[in-house]
Amino acid sequence: MNKVFISGNLGSQPEAKQTKSGMAVTNLSVATNERTKVDGEWTDHTEWHQVTVFGGQATNCAKWLTKGSKVLVEGKLRTRKWTDANGNERKTTEIVADRVEFMSKAANAVNGSAPPPASKWPDDEIPF
Repeated sequence: MNKVFISGNLGSQPEAKQTKSGMAVTNLSVATNERTKVDGEWTDHTEWHQVTVFGGQATNCAKWLTKGSKVLVEGKLRTRKWTDANGNERKTTEIVADRVEFMSKAANAVNGSAPPPASKWPDDEIPF
C-alpha cells in the first residue's frame, strides 16, 4: 500500500499551472517539524515535502492557501525521472495529493467567506 499523511505549513506560495490538456495543477512545498531529545538536548528537524495537487483541489489550493498556511495532506509517493538541460538524469520523489485539508484560516477569506469544505471539492482523476 502506498499511502502517506503529513501535516505541516507551506514554505512558499502555491504554484498554479495547467497540464497540456488544461487540468489545473498546483505545487506545494510543505514543511513538517520533528523534535527529539538526544543526550538530554532537544533537537529540531524540519523536513520539506513537495506536494502536487490536481483538478478542483488544485484550483482551491491556489486560491485559498498562502505561505505559512497549515495543511493536512493525504496522498501517495511518486518518483519522477527526467533529463535536465545539461543531459544529466535526475529524479525526485513527491507526494501526489488525494486530499488537502486546510487547517488554518484562509488568508483570502473576505467578508466572512471561507474555502469550500473538502467534501464539496470535485473528485478529479489524476492523469497517470
